[in-house]
Amino acid sequence: MKTVEMRTPLRTDLLKELEAGDKLLLSGEVYTARDAAHKRLVALIQEGKELPFELEGSVIYYVGPAPARPGQVMNSAGPTTSYRMDPYTPILMENGMKACIGKGPRSQEVRDAMVEHGAVYLAAIGGAAAGIASAVKAAEIVAYEDLGPEAIRRLTVERMPLFVVNDTAGNDAYESGVARWGRS
Repeated sequence: MKTVEMRTPLRTDLLKELEAGDKLLLSGEVYTARDAAHKRLVALIQEGKELPFELEGSVIYYVGPAPARPGQVMNSAGPTTSYRMDPYTPILMENGMKACIGKGPRSQEVRDAMVEHGAVYLAAIGGAAAGIASAVKAAEIVAYEDLGPEAIRRLTVERMPLFVVNDTAGNDAYESGVARWGRS
């Protein structure tokens, strides 16, 4: 395992250097989106309409951040469970998304889409929500303000600490961890 620093937009050739279990310090723009926003994004793609942000090379963080207190860019920003986005993830990857951030395992369909489209799945540590929020240097709503905390936001992050769960070769850090340590 190694520690790698990357900046968005992400490129497949660089993502191929990552291995499941690596630590990634991510900088640049990251978009937030959860279930309802994913459903709307996929509907726009299916209707051939313009998306509210450039999907090519993008990173989507599965989070509904708590409202910021005065003087804060963002309050707690812990990841939500990723499997709820599984029905939408393959089409987003097909259209250019290169990474998603959440917690928990992904379906085989999503893992296959990562291999096919040169994308990765990254884990943010759920119990470290306040620490993750400190990596966020700017935040603004870019779409679906009616969704409240689940609106799509553009975050500017600096060295956001993440772990590679699924790499472009189809490896899974959760599975290898269970195999190595003999726990299920």
